[in-house]
Amino acid sequence: MREHQGDYGYDGSFHTISAGAQVAGVGVSSAALFAGAGVALARRNRLAAAIAAASAVEILGTAASYIYATRSGKFWVWASILDELGLRGDETLLDLGCGRGAVLLAAAKRLPKGRAIGVDLWRADQTDNSQQATLINASLENVADRIELHTADMTALPLPDRSVDVIVSNLAIHNIPERAGRRVALDEAVRVLRPGGRLAIADLWETRQHAERLRGLGWQQVRRRNLGWRMWYGGPWFATRLVTATKPG
Repeated sequence: MREHQGDYGYDGSFHTISAGAQVAGVGVSSAALFAGAGVALARRNRLAAAIAAASAVEILGTAASYIYATRSGKFWVWASILDELGLRGDETLLDLGCGRGAVLLAAAKRLPKGRAIGVDLWRADQTDNSQQATLINASLENVADRIELHTADMTALPLPDRSVDVIVSNLAIHNIPERAGRRVALDEAVRVLRPGGRLAIADLWETRQHAERLRGLGWQQVRRRNLGWRMWYGGPWFATRLVTATKPG
């Protein structure tokens, strides 16, 4: 894995409950369960004590899995995905929902003669998410000269047809609330990708539908796979899956 210098925050849903409140909730809940386990044990109710303690451990384990995935695991996994893409270094790459640039800037480092375009609405699906934060990270990673950022919706990309060589996306399309909107986002990716171009979308759900849609369009080498424990956003029941495919020429 290549080292990163920027601050990429935490991935998650912070629209309703802030990151700080979520951390506090985990701490209070686990502490209360451990306390309850102690009380139950003092009263010789071993079953209740075991259930309470196990629940506390599960909450902490889920939180630890999430923190690891968002702060470390995704960097390892995406380094491997970008390796598999075998970038020449002169491509135009588009990151759908780039956030603070974790994937976008890792790709930009591999494009000394290319361009990395990031599109986002900069909403609270990542802590301190903003275009300015991404630009700061780009400077820290020494790739500010080869990135381009747009404030735009994935369902209406501000790019011409067949204008990019590679499309990547990490845990972004699922943030579109309606299934129809998520389908439009995938269709927009289809539209802007050049013939022979490659796509790699990692997400928590609807990846099976993405793969089926691409196969139905006649795309080649369509593959869907589990990205493993490094991208468990809270345990194996929150596993991330990757869809890769090549647009027919």
